[in-house]
Amino acid sequence: MDPLMDLTRYPLDAIARQVGTPFFLYDAQILRARMAEVARTAEGDRLHARFAMKANSARFVLDAAREAGLWIDAVSGNEVDRALRAGFAAGHEPPVIMYTADVFRDNALQTVVEHGILPNVGSPGMIRELHDAGYAGPIAMRVNPGFGHGHVQACDTGGPSSKHGIWIDDVDEVHEAARQAGYPVVALHAHVGTGPQIAEFDQNMRRLVDVFDALLQRFPDATSVNLGGGIPHAYRLDAQRYDLAGFRTLMLEASSTLSESAGRPISLEIEPGRYPVAGMAILVSRVTDVKETRSNEKGPGQRFAMVDAGFNDLIRPAMYGSYHHISVVADSGNSPLDARATERVNIAGPLCESGDVFTRDEDELLLPRDLPAPQPGDLVVLHDAGAYGYAMASNYVSMGRAPQVAFDDGAVTLISRRETLDDVLRLETSEALAV
Repeated sequence: MDPLMDLTRYPLDAIARQVGTPFFLYDAQILRARMAEVARTAEGDRLHARFAMKANSARFVLDAAREAGLWIDAVSGNEVDRALRAGFAAGHEPPVIMYTADVFRDNALQTVVEHGILPNVGSPGMIRELHDAGYAGPIAMRVNPGFGHGHVQACDTGGPSSKHGIWIDDVDEVHEAARQAGYPVVALHAHVGTGPQIAEFDQNMRRLVDVFDALLQRFPDATSVNLGGGIPHAYRLDAQRYDLAGFRTLMLEASSTLSESAGRPISLEIEPGRYPVAGMAILVSRVTDVKETRSNEKGPGQRFAMVDAGFNDLIRPAMYGSYHHISVVADSGNSPLDARATERVNIAGPLCESGDVFTRDEDELLLPRDLPAPQPGDLVVLHDAGAYGYAMASNYVSMGRAPQVAFDDGAVTLISRRETLDDVLRLETSEALAV
């Protein structure tokens, strides 16, 4: 299992008094350790690790990735620009930043062309768009190998129902279109996801290596293969932690096998997003009330601890039924935790949506937790909130996004403030359009 953040290390109540609740707290030491762990896994001349910055694109996080020597996988033009502002190099020699998408939206195409970013083409028409925009350089190709999925069924990353990548049977046709446009395909890419069990991830990785082994014979310009992300993170206390040492062995063996088979050096890349950042953050909320429903013909009664964090702050439980461990931190004016009975309770947020409950299962049904009986004023902490927490937050119902706070060996820094209504309204306009 991955150890939970030790809540006794952090002045949570003092931070809450200063910035309000809810807020995200990032531990810099844990973040640096996880980034270094990923970097060591991909250490060597023919191995590279990218950080899939969609998981958390805070400058604080990007700086840690850059300092660890990781490259970047970006999925929007603005992510490319954020990576550039964080000091990652432009250009494709080497391709420190790669743009992976199935659609060029907003400024993405312009950004790729202007900065010479390696485009990882996931849809055939993107080649035409690159050519029409004047892009000159190599490309990568994202392949849908026909198998794989994420940690829940809603995350379909490979197979007939996945929108991602170019179907395996169509790669030759797209390769020819790239050749005619003057684009050598220098890298092959696929992302087949974590899968619900750790063993499935390993099986998918080995199966993916076999797919690339066959494809490399048809792509003579390709010198790199990217196995995607999806390294499992243990959200549950009883979950097995993934063995990165074993994954490194797999990568080294795959690079050697692919290089020998292709007759040229083949580099191997990975691009984890969730793994290096999930466990370095918590979302801290405050209990506002505790209430109950009663059993009737529709079902059993439930106990709800109402908190001020909602799915606008952390959407994964509402979207996927994802599990996050929950802790209660007693308010100084309340009874201590060791004097309280344990009770089964649901943790529910402030939004006018039935899905705004953090204690749900994968079927979207309530699944109360055994917790020290929460009391109004207590802090409720949702663990492992660093991946797809703030990155997927919104100002739904005009709520401002929660602040982000960094903790680094005792030093506490506000790295993004709470959004105000002025922030939310800043983009509103009444500008007439000439149509």
